[in-house]
Amino acid sequence: MKRERKTYSAEFRIKAVELSNERGNLTAVAQELDVKQNTLRRWKKEYRSGRLNANGVKIKTKEEQELHALKKELNETRLERDILKKAVGIFSKSDR
Repeated sequence: MKRERKTYSAEFRIKAVELSNERGNLTAVAQELDVKQNTLRRWKKEYRSGRLNANGVKIKTKEEQELHALKKELNETRLERDILKKAVGIFSKSDR
């Protein structure tokens, strides 16, 4: 049987983090809200770093955006290279 993944709204996440900061006891808050401790810990980390906002969207830093763009460009370049390698192989076989 496949387990269904729970999804939580951004407001819930923010309120849970604020509640755990207010009370200071992460374990008790996690049990009370029926959330795993590691999940709440991750939410707190995202909240502190500013990556969790009211819309629930994780905000990327400039470095993360640049890294993402460079990885995308690298993948496209590798794909083009592989296509050209195959084309050279096909055309060189027909010349023989």
